[in-house]
Amino acid sequence: MNEAGSLTKAQLRLERLAQRDALSVEDRQTKSLAMARLGAQALSFSPGTIVSGFMPIRSEADTRPLMEALRDKGATLCLPVMLDRETIVFRAFARNAELVKTGFGTSGPDESAAVLDPHILLVPLSAFDGHGQRIGYGAGHYDRAIARLHAKGLEPLLIGIAFDCQEVPSVPAEAHDVALDAILTESGLRHFSGRAGA
Repeated sequence: MNEAGSLTKAQLRLERLAQRDALSVEDRQTKSLAMARLGAQALSFSPGTIVSGFMPIRSEADTRPLMEALRDKGATLCLPVMLDRETIVFRAFARNAELVKTGFGTSGPDESAAVLDPHILLVPLSAFDGHGQRIGYGAGHYDRAIARLHAKGLEPLLIGIAFDCQEVPSVPAEAHDVALDAILTESGLRHFSGRAGA
């Protein structure tokens, strides 16, 4: 079933992250700005919709221009914060708020910020395929956070954030994996159809 051959998730992760790391800083910034422009044009939502972004680490796409564009369209922003090795919560991200180190190399609002449940979740990843399956960074933080939202009866729209070079022919999906609703790259927003729960 795996068109990428017998590559495991770990191998695909390393391969695609190496491709992402190989992009120059200038190239990543140009692609990130294209994502912001195309994403803001393609995403429609009601004012006050809670959107969880994330602050970029390592060679990830810079989501800050996209988050500000969505804020300008009326989104209420929040950022993921690591409470411990197992748990992410989403804290309100006010404009110009000071951010603190929040674990896993990330930064986010401090404990004075309100905890929110996002309607739209921008999801970082290492690799994705054309069916909406994703490979994260191996710790399962987002998988658990999404499972907790589902346990509350919430069905946030899951939008992966990646560069085109992170796409693989096929991700070896497991039964517990939750597929993305869409992927945003420098080429634009692509919706996936036919996934369970979509």
